[in-house]
Amino acid sequence: MDNPIMRLLVLDTETTGLNAKGGDRIIEIGCVEIVNRQLTGNNLHFYVNPERDSNPGALAVHGLTTEFLSDKPKFADISSVLTDFVKNASIVIHNAPFDISFLDAEFAMLALPPFRNYCSDVIDTLIQAKAMFPGKRNSLDALCERFNISNAHRTQHGALLDAELLAAIYLAMTRGQENLVIDMLPDTPDTRSVARDHVPLAQFSLPVISASDDELSAHAGILDELIKTYKKPCVW
Repeated sequence: MDNPIMRLLVLDTETTGLNAKGGDRIIEIGCVEIVNRQLTGNNLHFYVNPERDSNPGALAVHGLTTEFLSDKPKFADISSVLTDFVKNASIVIHNAPFDISFLDAEFAMLALPPFRNYCSDVIDTLIQAKAMFPGKRNSLDALCERFNISNAHRTQHGALLDAELLAAIYLAMTRGQENLVIDMLPDTPDTRSVARDHVPLAQFSLPVISASDDELSAHAGILDELIKTYKKPCVW
């Protein structure tokens, strides 16, 4: 039985401001690939010329000046590379509506379908974090601290850097899903049933460790003591 390949892309963007509908644009895109819960190093990263200045508040956050971005490709130049890269993958984003609103606005200017048309689905880690830690701070920095992930090198926001941090956070948040047998079970709408006969256990090489003579003797001694104490035979 072949294991299904699970391809995730952790995505982040930097923008000229907070309002995609008001004309703010994407200036940086970072995607980090995870295949079967392993970082592959096959990442995608672009700086993008937004053809406008960043708002002062946004510039203070990302530090990407108009001069630095002036010779970078425009979104139209990288759109096909991006859509090919995300094709059929599950996309992991922290506060997904923000990034997707900017991606959709960029695609709309090119008369292209919305971003979700190109990927399999979108996983919002902010929603997951709020469910796991209700009433707590769930920013990227707060989650790094909570999961003991170093972000000391994050002096400013950067799309690829933040995507790398979010990848580590996502893997930490979903660590309980690493159970081997459950991962190998086929998808089914009946989530109540976990134990099925679809997984042949004979495929697993399970070590058998026998007790030594000393361990068997010690165990027998303990059973003798229990029999003497409680005046009843042991049932094991």
